[in-house]
Amino acid sequence: MKNLFLSVFTALSLGLLFTSCGGGDDTPETPDPQSITGEITANTTWTNDRIWVLNQKVVVKSGVTLTIEAGTIIKGSEGQGSLASALVIARGGKIMAEGTASEPIIFTSINDNIAVGQTAGTNLTAADNGLWGGLLIMGNAKGSFTGDVSEFNIEGIPASDSFGLYGGTNDADNSGVLKYVSIRHGGAEIGEGNEINGLTLGCVGSGTVIQNIEVVANYDDGIEFFGGTVSVTNALVWSVGDDGLDIDQAYSGTITNAMVIQGTTSQSGLEIDGREGALERAFTIDKLTLKGNSSASKIAEYKSKAYGITKNVYAYGWSATSTIKISDVVSSDNFVAGNLDFINWQLTLASGATLASTLSNSFNATFATDIAFSTVVTPSTGADATAFNWTYAKSKSAF
Repeated sequence: MKNLFLSVFTALSLGLLFTSCGGGDDTPETPDPQSITGEITANTTWTNDRIWVLNQKVVVKSGVTLTIEAGTIIKGSEGQGSLASALVIARGGKIMAEGTASEPIIFTSINDNIAVGQTAGTNLTAADNGLWGGLLIMGNAKGSFTGDVSEFNIEGIPASDSFGLYGGTNDADNSGVLKYVSIRHGGAEIGEGNEINGLTLGCVGSGTVIQNIEVVANYDDGIEFFGGTVSVTNALVWSVGDDGLDIDQAYSGTITNAMVIQGTTSQSGLEIDGREGALERAFTIDKLTLKGNSSASKIAEYKSKAYGITKNVYAYGWSATSTIKISDVVSSDNFVAGNLDFINWQLTLASGATLASTLSNSFNATFATDIAFSTVVTPSTGADATAFNWTYAKSKSAF
């Protein structure tokens, strides 16, 4: 009986010992990062309990949907040229990336020390760019291309890669949803003078939902629209190396409530191009704030047959030599005909600048007097900045 008691006592003691050593800790461990390479050929979900790593270019194929949970962090691996990392949604593919203000979906560099459950790392700044590629979405909507071809190969992807093709005839095309998505530290160079934008939209259709987007520290443009009809609401671009918002190939959607904040190496706040083929369509930009820096030269440039409306704009923080410029005769003619329109622009000018010196159009001597701009100290137009309280830029007091 004594031996039985000792056996039971020993077993219970060992059980308690093992429990106290680890069995009682119910905190789940974070799964290891998951590396993704090549094509995604079946419907896939990326969860927010781990880091997802883009190893070179990852392509969501036609007919396939990639779902990304709110709060998920995706990191792009290092590499230039053909080794540059990027997420590409091919024509016919879909991305369902629905973050929230408290749990945004974050695309960033593998060098970023941001961890699962965080919204920012501590080791990178708005000056760190070109560390990976970016997010590219290809659609089936119409674009205006040289030679009036029906499709084109996107900037930033080699012509030999068919997943870079965009364009078609379906203006209502649906490439999915982007909500509360922050894209940081991208813009890797794939060739001389050929970099990837933070967010590239190639003929994306109006069935696609894009709301609450942030692009920070991209080496090239922040968001570039190549044709298409998709509309974007609440877009912020901060500290990119080239243009904040760039429009090409007769983009005809609406950009509503946007903010461009220049960094030390940024180029133009807006770069607006028109058609390349016969198709001519009008874009609309409504409620825009353009915050410059003391060395930036271009607040906005309209060129290459620009055609559309830019309204309710506030620009401030620019240098005395910064300009709003029409750069070609066709764009100037479009302005005279009322097809390139500027409505309710307000500017806080730098010391020494005037409206006459800021507005530049060598093809139209009366441009500076024909355009309805005003100088202000306190604006009554521009973006609603409270829409961007969730952003990394806000946390870093960029505005």
